[in-house]
Amino acid sequence: MEQLNVIIEGSARHVHVTKEHLAKLFGEGYELHNKRELSQPGQYLTEEKVRLEGPRGGIDRVSILGPERAATQVEVSFTDARVLGLTPPVRESGDLAGSSPIKIIGPAGEIELEEGCIVAKRHIHITPEDAEKYGLKEKEIVQVKVEGERALVFDEVVVRVSPKFRTRMHIDFDEGNAGQIGAEQTGLVIKKA
Repeated sequence: MEQLNVIIEGSARHVHVTKEHLAKLFGEGYELHNKRELSQPGQYLTEEKVRLEGPRGGIDRVSILGPERAATQVEVSFTDARVLGLTPPVRESGDLAGSSPIKIIGPAGEIELEEGCIVAKRHIHITPEDAEKYGLKEKEIVQVKVEGERALVFDEVVVRVSPKFRTRMHIDFDEGNAGQIGAEQTGLVIKKA
């Protein structure tokens, strides 16, 4: 079977918000402003920025990604978590039960999440067509081998299959820096025995 060389993208710290929380942060009736489209269809970087606060410190000018979501979620790297004084779990997006509490501050107000801050589990978004072509399944755990001066193998990469996706791997900036991942960097997907 043909092997997949997937494009690897770094995902910066960001926030997903509900309509209700957007209103608390920016004011009643506020709507997100699309700054630019992201690689995943329908997802976009917004003009809006917020401040994150944890027990030890804060991080300013954190981007909100659109569109609005069913649950508010904060995704940070472990470096960010140290700045904030948090120990968030490594989770797939949306798996927020028991995750770290965090405060989000906007220009019109603030919200305190009892849970909602995670370090995103490295993952591959893949179309059903590509999943079939490369023999990959939803929730399958694979490795991704990266060549270069700082060659490495990312282990425990979860495969997520949907017709709404474009085939890309997502890692956070800590992981990207560890592998010296640049623009249009690819990695070879290796199925686990």
